[in-house]
Amino acid sequence: MRAPGRRSLVIAATFASVVAMAAASAIFAESAESPPAAPATRPWVRLRVRDDPADRLIEGSIEQEAADGGLLLETADQRLELIDGPEVISRETVEAPAEPESPRALGARVLRELPRGFDQITTRHYIICFDTTRAYAQWCGSLFERLHDAFVNFWQRAGVDVIEPDGPLIVVIFADRQRYEAHAAGDLGAAADRVVGYYNLLSNRITTFDLTGSDALARRPAGSAGRAGLEILAEPEAAGLVSTLVHEATHQMAFNCGLHRRLAPVPLWVSEGVATYFETPDLASSRGWRGVGGVNRPRLERFRRAYKPGSLAAVVLDDDSFRRADEAVDAYATGWALTAFLMQTRRAAFVDYIKTLAAKPALSADDRQTREQDFLDAFGVEPGKLEEPLLKFIARLR
Repeated sequence: MRAPGRRSLVIAATFASVVAMAAASAIFAESAESPPAAPATRPWVRLRVRDDPADRLIEGSIEQEAADGGLLLETADQRLELIDGPEVISRETVEAPAEPESPRALGARVLRELPRGFDQITTRHYIICFDTTRAYAQWCGSLFERLHDAFVNFWQRAGVDVIEPDGPLIVVIFADRQRYEAHAAGDLGAAADRVVGYYNLLSNRITTFDLTGSDALARRPAGSAGRAGLEILAEPEAAGLVSTLVHEATHQMAFNCGLHRRLAPVPLWVSEGVATYFETPDLASSRGWRGVGGVNRPRLERFRRAYKPGSLAAVVLDDDSFRRADEAVDAYATGWALTAFLMQTRRAAFVDYIKTLAAKPALSADDRQTREQDFLDAFGVEPGKLEEPLLKFIARLR
């Protein structure tokens, strides 16, 4: 197995988010967007758009519209399509589908987009499309279902109005890294070989590969999901594997259950802090994941070793440190530390802050001053003022 480096594990969602937001900016740059329509009034439209090599038809609900005719469209399979105004050849308002596609039908649609050899399994909340062993896919599905229930319960108890996703959440699992990288290059470009799994804000899907990478497993498929779990957790990189899966699945839940809004200006310290807060693995059983809010040892050790006094405000007020390869691991550790600190010492204020961010519309812009004011409104102090109590909190963790 080519073990994923720790750096590649932690930059995955950031890179996918940056790619998606860059695409959004290219479409809506220098256009005055109209405010997003209320869900009940969002028109369902059919568009003919210019594409290479041929024009194509696309249907969906209008999430956002720019003054020059640019559109942010959500399709029936949960994709967000960013369409430049000049690309639209024709547009008509049509009747929205009376009922959503069944999970099996939606899964079949996804399979048609993937290379030959993929199959699907459906769980209560997920469609898993895979060309690895069925036992591995089933174990992943079981892991995601436990995360789903824990995520909903945790945030409801914290006072967040959690919503059920509009449809099943989609996960694509490739059997090997080579095929995964070839597919992921369409989303991530040259970064595909540095990312072992990612959540894409535009497609709303998690894409990864069988992280065990074991030839023995390929020759001797496990007979059950539980057996697959035991074999997975026997791998040397088991903790990192579970953390990666839970991290990306937490992003997907957060952007589909009302915690964050897709393509809205969610500070990366928040989205990555929440994901790292959930990612703690449990290697003592085949279940693989303990739950929410345990001490994240790799993040804690990294924060203690690498945190630079005076840097908290920079992590909170802009995303640059998450985007720099030489700073990303440290930024993730800081995001985890600050989230854990706020969840355990200022939970009500943090929930109010989450609600403020969730209310921001897609494609809206936040500058440094807006971020600072949002933080000040929620916590009553500037970010730098929390550094001393944060460091005392971290010092007490064991």
